[in-house]
Amino acid sequence: MTIPKAITVHHLENSRSQRVLWLLEELGLPYEVKRYERNRKTMLAPPELRKIHPLGKSPVVEHDGRIIAETATIIGYLVALAGGRLGPPADTDGGLRWRYFLDYAEGSLMPPLLLSLVIQKMGPFGWPAKGFVEKMAMTHIDYVESELVTRPWFAGADFSAADIMMSFPLEAARGRLKLDGRRPNIVEWLDKIHARPAYQAALEQGGPYAYA
Repeated sequence: MTIPKAITVHHLENSRSQRVLWLLEELGLPYEVKRYERNRKTMLAPPELRKIHPLGKSPVVEHDGRIIAETATIIGYLVALAGGRLGPPADTDGGLRWRYFLDYAEGSLMPPLLLSLVIQKMGPFGWPAKGFVEKMAMTHIDYVESELVTRPWFAGADFSAADIMMSFPLEAARGRLKLDGRRPNIVEWLDKIHARPAYQAALEQGGPYAYA
């Protein structure tokens, strides 16, 4: 697939869209960033994003006349655009793991982490559910920790887009669930991704990011 023009990333600060910038840096694809700031009272995305996509969320990318939303869909599109680099391993098991972790990051891991954040903001009203939600979140964290015992990266022996997809929920979990010293494989993996030059370059492009 040819790349007729740069990709435009509609990037919201402190959001999932940081992963898209990182992937683009890893792939070396040309892109430009349009930054959006959160409402300082509500911490929600600004209404300007609704002009790009009806849901008003980020990430959204524009390329070759297309508007593409949802991180996993964007990742699949960009990997294909780059000729399959950072895509699924050639072996069947690795390919299945690659696809699985693209889906798992948002479909299973992120919901309990988001619930935990909401409950924290509710104060005493959230206390009855706090223990249950934290236990559910830690069940996922323990599962992820066990996956990183057997291999260095989520899909297999090599770094891939599956690792990029898993970055945001685990970055959020590190501070929110106080993982340092308790889940060494996750912490080591986070330290490895943060040391990658492309990750650092993406931070420069995206602006302030609270989870790095």
